[in-house]
Amino acid sequence: MITFAGVYTAIVTPFAGGKVDFASLERLVETQVAGGVEGIVPVGTTGESPTLTHEEHMEVFRQTIRFAANRCKVLAGTGSNCTAEAIEMTVEAEKMGADGALIVAPYYNKPTQEGVFQHYKAIAEKVGFPIVLYSIPGRSGIEIGVQTTLRLAEACPNIRCIKEAGGSVERVNQLRAALPQDFAVLSGDDSLTLPFLSAGATGVISVASNLIPKEMSDLVRAWLEGNPQLASSLHGKFYPLFRDIFIESNPVPIKHALWKKGVIASPEVRLPLVALSAESRNQLEKTLHSCLP
Repeated sequence: MITFAGVYTAIVTPFAGGKVDFASLERLVETQVAGGVEGIVPVGTTGESPTLTHEEHMEVFRQTIRFAANRCKVLAGTGSNCTAEAIEMTVEAEKMGADGALIVAPYYNKPTQEGVFQHYKAIAEKVGFPIVLYSIPGRSGIEIGVQTTLRLAEACPNIRCIKEAGGSVERVNQLRAALPQDFAVLSGDDSLTLPFLSAGATGVISVASNLIPKEMSDLVRAWLEGNPQLASSLHGKFYPLFRDIFIESNPVPIKHALWKKGVIASPEVRLPLVALSAESRNQLEKTLHSCLP
C-alpha cells in the first residue's frame, strides 16, 4: 500500500488543435520525474476531466502510466457523479497499472453523507489498489464529512487518504483527531500546504508543481524532515505564484505558465474555459518573472 507523503502533481491535460497533445504530456511527465515528485494525478480537475471523453480519459491514463514507467506513482482521476461510471473508470485504471485513484466527491447531485459513504464504498469494493478521497466543496457543492471519512476508513481497507481542499486548517485538525494515524491527509491547495503540514498533513496534491516540481518537493520534504525554516522560506518565495496560478479558473493560468516556460506546446483549454484575460496574463507573467529563473 502506498504511503501518502510528499508531492503528487495534478497534471494538466495538454491540448493542440482540440486534441490531446501526447508529446507535451510526455514532456510534462518527464519534468515531474526529474523534479522528484512522489506521484502524478492525470485527469483530475486540473486535467479538465469534465471535458474529456471516456476514450480520452482512458488514453491519458494509459499513456501517463507508460510515460511514468514506474519512476513515480500514478493516481488516476476517476471521479464522477455517477457511481457506475466511477466504478468503471477506476476498475479500468487498476487494470492498466495505475497505483491508485483520486476520486472527487460526487458533484451536482448533492447526496447526503450516507450517499457519499455508499458511493465510495461501492467503488472501493471493486478494486484492490488505494483510493484517495477528494473533498472540495467549492466545486462539488458538498464536503466529505469527518465522520463519513472515518466510516470509510473503517469499512474500506484500501481507502487510506483524503485530499482536503476545503481551505480550512481547522478541518485538518478535525480529520487528524478523528482518523487513524496511518490515514493520510494531503493538502489540496498550494498556498495552504505549509499550514496544513503544521496541522498534521503529510503532503500536497499540487497544481504549482506542474511548473515547480523540485521546489514543491523540497518544501514538503523540508517540513517532514524537520527543517521548518527552509519550508517557510520556500513557501514565502513561491506564495505569489501559488496565488496567481488561481487568478482565473484552474487550469487556465497554470497552462499559460507551462506554455510560457516551454513545457507544453499550447495553453489551449476546452470550452467552457477560455484563455486568460489580458489583465490576468500580465499579472501572471510578472509573477513568473519574479519567482522563477
